[in-house]
Amino acid sequence: MATDKLNITSPIPNFENLPGTDGKQYSLKDFSGKKALAVVFSCNHCPTVQAYEERMIAFQREYGSKGVQLVAINPNEDNNYPEDSFDEMVKRARQRAFNFPYLRDAEQAVAKAFGATHTPEFFLFDQQMKLRYHGKMDDNHQNPSAVRVKYLVEATDAILAGKEVKEAETYSIGCTIKWK
Repeated sequence: MATDKLNITSPIPNFENLPGTDGKQYSLKDFSGKKALAVVFSCNHCPTVQAYEERMIAFQREYGSKGVQLVAINPNEDNNYPEDSFDEMVKRARQRAFNFPYLRDAEQAVAKAFGATHTPEFFLFDQQMKLRYHGKMDDNHQNPSAVRVKYLVEATDAILAGKEVKEAETYSIGCTIKWK
């Protein structure tokens, strides 16, 4: 079960040596120097995550050149959810051609440190690695063409412009994290 969630302006919890679907090991220090870092707790099996995968790819495609990095982390236990195993993550990342690191948090320590509860759940940090936005990507997980408010995009644009994030927190919608 998750601990207390991070508050806006909290520093990012450190993480080290999380295996990525690309065969590399990732630590927080690998993302230092980014103008913003979006961490999304994700998985393979959740229909809400699946509905957002194209938007996550589009976000990285648009913002990667602006010094922003999206990182997906899967903390789900995989005994009862075998589709969330690391091998299945590797297959999904290849099938969907993810353009961002997709990492495995098998011990669930990172999800607990962030206070994450759902997949997908977004945490956006500024260049000083302080939390500036927490919540959902946008206001319509089912229909991308019906989106009216792009929370993650608006927060990222504010950070890049050196401004305050207007709506710093929203409620994440999706599947609950599957705890051990």
